[in-house]
Amino acid sequence: MMKSLSASVLLMLLYGFGNPAMAWFFASDIKSDEEVILFPTTAHYDSEQALWHVPVHGWIFERETGSIWRSALASAFIRGLGITDDLASQTLFRERASMFLVDSERNKRLTVRVGGRRVTAKKSGADGHFHTVVTLPLDEVDPYESNGWLDISLVMPEGDGRSFAGRVQLVSRTGVSVISDIDDTVKVTNVLDKRAVVENTFLKPFAVVPGMEKAYARWAEQGAAFHYVSSSPWQLYPALAAFFHDVGLPPGSFHLKTYRVQDGTFFDLFASPFDSKVARVSQILAQFPQRKFVLVGDSGEKDPEVYAAIYGKHGEQVLHIYIRNVTGEDADAARYVETFQNVPREHWSVFEEPETLRSVAVPVSQP
Repeated sequence: MMKSLSASVLLMLLYGFGNPAMAWFFASDIKSDEEVILFPTTAHYDSEQALWHVPVHGWIFERETGSIWRSALASAFIRGLGITDDLASQTLFRERASMFLVDSERNKRLTVRVGGRRVTAKKSGADGHFHTVVTLPLDEVDPYESNGWLDISLVMPEGDGRSFAGRVQLVSRTGVSVISDIDDTVKVTNVLDKRAVVENTFLKPFAVVPGMEKAYARWAEQGAAFHYVSSSPWQLYPALAAFFHDVGLPPGSFHLKTYRVQDGTFFDLFASPFDSKVARVSQILAQFPQRKFVLVGDSGEKDPEVYAAIYGKHGEQVLHIYIRNVTGEDADAARYVETFQNVPREHWSVFEEPETLRSVAVPVSQP
């Protein structure tokens, strides 16, 4: 019987469909009406093994605008936002809201080209997200590296001429990284006002907090890497990426929140669960134990408390905590006295104007 099997079937039996060594054999399981976003991640280098560990994170979905169920979901979403029909018909609203109403595809097996290698990720989950980590030696990364980034792309089925591409940030073992919140830290959202959140998220062009792009650009020029950890949902990533590019905020890895419309209310969108944000920030610091970090957030929700908890766990890595004041509380307020009681005063600041950050000599170059 074995002699009658083709070579391709034998290979599948021997290695299995999910074996990375067989990724060259399989194109991605993607239909012509499905799309993929490959999110920017951060790779780290293991000097002992001389290997780059390159995480891949993507999302596969289908835009089902014609189904009855999708129309009902859209109506419920619009009502939940308190949006009138005339506002819901505006182009900007339709563009932003559409990403919350796509049909995420589960159990899809996607193959990604990372450098010169093809690797198949684990099957996508119920939310359509898929992940894998690729280990590559230096000689498989260097030819494809460009300005500290590694291009990746989806391996498409034969005859499908579309292209879905992304990038991975290559971050060295030492140096300085900036971990930044997004809403009300670099982008005007006004999360303390529910009506303003709706308007600033769905009805108005995104607006940068004036001066933050210049402060971050200065740090980037000095060699800092950036990681944006936010309670914004992944559905906003395409709009956020375009906004970052347009206003000149430095590129970096994104660490956003998983959210499904059918699983909660709109106002869960920007809820900032303390434990999950601490875990996401801690994971980045643990990934780079020899790097130093500057943590930047705002006072609107839990950033001071999150960063104080991070300092308690990783104080030796935290150079400074900067909190943008959006609540009118100065550094002597009871909230900060209590929150930062175990953080040395020289390691945290509350600022009003981003110009303050530009004038600070942040030691982004470490020996």
